Amino acid sequence: MISSRNFAPSAKLLPFLRRHYLVSANLPDELEFEDLLMADNAFVRVLLRGDWAWWNGGAWENLHGALLFGANSQALKVRVRGPFSVAAFSFRPSAWTSLVDSPATQFADRIVPLKESWDPAIVDALMLAASDAPNDEACVERMEAVIERQLDHVGRNRVDPVVASFESIARSDSTIKVEAAAKLLGLSQRQLERRCLASFGLSPKAVLQRCRFLDMAAAMRGLSHADEAELAALRFFDQSHLNREFRRYTGMTPGAFQRLQSPLFTASLDLRETGKTLA
Repeated sequence: MISSRNFAPSAKLLPFLRRHYLVSANLPDELEFEDLLMADNAFVRVLLRGDWAWWNGGAWENLHGALLFGANSQALKVRVRGPFSVAAFSFRPSAWTSLVDSPATQFADRIVPLKESWDPAIVDALMLAASDAPNDEACVERMEAVIERQLDHVGRNRVDPVVASFESIARSDSTIKVEAAAKLLGLSQRQLERRCLASFGLSPKAVLQRCRFLDMAAAMRGLSHADEAELAALRFFDQSHLNREFRRYTGMTPGAFQRLQSPLFTASLDLRETGKTLA
């Protein structure tokens, strides 16, 4: 139903980007479905085809063009109608300040036009690069050339090694206490919180809790190895804790989530699991 392809960034952009993603589906024009989106990283998504909207403030808001998806503290609800195609890339939190000249907290749980945070001429070039490419590889290569322009435009071209280390810790051991993580990184809890808010857009505690939830969601979808699924389950103290976390992030019980048809969210969880073995 949905084709998801992912590509590693070039060596030059590897410190700044996590992955490139190209997602498409040749669906009937009249087919409409709702789904959830939630990820560890902020994303730029270029909507090339399809009728998209997201649930914002109690109403559906139409989406089009190049968009910045900020950090998620809860799942976002989206609606898609007809065949669709998306070209996307995810930021490394440690590189946020090199790609966006505004605090990450400004975009948490929001979807905004990319022109609100990038130079409009660069966004226009990104749209052209993604829409005019003859194949996946060319699309990624052309988008990277535009991303390099944005890096030059912001002018920092550096990453925060402490944030990079915390991202690795969160992915590998989301049960760690914030105090212990800060100690490993040689920071006070307050210093770690400031760094995380500036780069992730969320507090360290929120980052760790989100990782735990996504690990468990992947296990429920059968995307983890058996030992990983068992470890994910152990990260929740009991059934009431599990229920509380799923209601917090999705507004539903674990059982309702298991029954939910969520092709976009499942595809994103699959890509996340694949990414755990990558740089």
